[in-house]
Amino acid sequence: MTDLSPLSALSSALADVVARTAPSLVSVHSHRSRASGFAWKPGLIITADEALADEGEVEIRLADGSAVAATIAGRDHTTDIALLRANTDIAPVKLAATVPALGALSIVVATDRSAPSASLGLVSASGQSWRSLRGGDIDARIELDVRLRPAQEGGLALNAAGEAFGMAVLGPRRVLVIPTATIERVAAQLETRGRIARGYLGLGLQPVRLDDGIGAMVMNVDKAGPSAAAGIRQGDVIVAVNDQKLSGVRALSRTLGPASVGSVVDVAVRRGGEPLSFKVTVGERPEA
Repeated sequence: MTDLSPLSALSSALADVVARTAPSLVSVHSHRSRASGFAWKPGLIITADEALADEGEVEIRLADGSAVAATIAGRDHTTDIALLRANTDIAPVKLAATVPALGALSIVVATDRSAPSASLGLVSASGQSWRSLRGGDIDARIELDVRLRPAQEGGLALNAAGEAFGMAVLGPRRVLVIPTATIERVAAQLETRGRIARGYLGLGLQPVRLDDGIGAMVMNVDKAGPSAAAGIRQGDVIVAVNDQKLSGVRALSRTLGPASVGSVVDVAVRRGGEPLSFKVTVGERPEA
């Protein structure tokens, strides 16, 4: 018997990696949406929030073709992570804290039409932490040069050793990976609280252009919110926060992440053209 060629050996190794991981993958059905998911802990499934319908029943389909009802334990649209509860005995995946090197091989194991699927590609970007357009803190920038169908979103991204380093999601014009560190941090809060705490100023803001930059006009004030308690009124124009000039309403919103709750910020405003300053203790955004 001759030894396997290098390509044959690689092919066999990749097939083994997929075979070991596939039993932990599920297909997530919600309204008309289809996505992939994986067992994080016993009875807990992680999937891509963006691929999960906003209403209606949720069902997961297992590798053996059976279907199980699921409930939403919590979801965070800023990091694209949703957590489902389901009565299953699927073996959880052990997530690795590693961040793959640029150019490394990556396999995305997911589901498509309720059956296991696999895609092979390269890590096309590997870098430092970043903030999503929706204000979520992502612990590492990982992009994959791989093609995924919408139903494969929420699958596992593996390295060549078979270690799962995150969840594959469809970003703008590219496939992104939500890394293990982000999944573990966010999913743990969703498991215990059902939501992620977000900072809250209690203000409705409208961007305005000033002679010396950009401001945010206060259009309405939550009378029970932290800004009202500090003395900010409707009609005030916010020009700076913590001595940093305002670059826009969206940029201000992105600073109100989980770590901001309870912090005290200096808010500089103009009221009738006169400069004023207020100390606002950031609250926690109430549930919608």
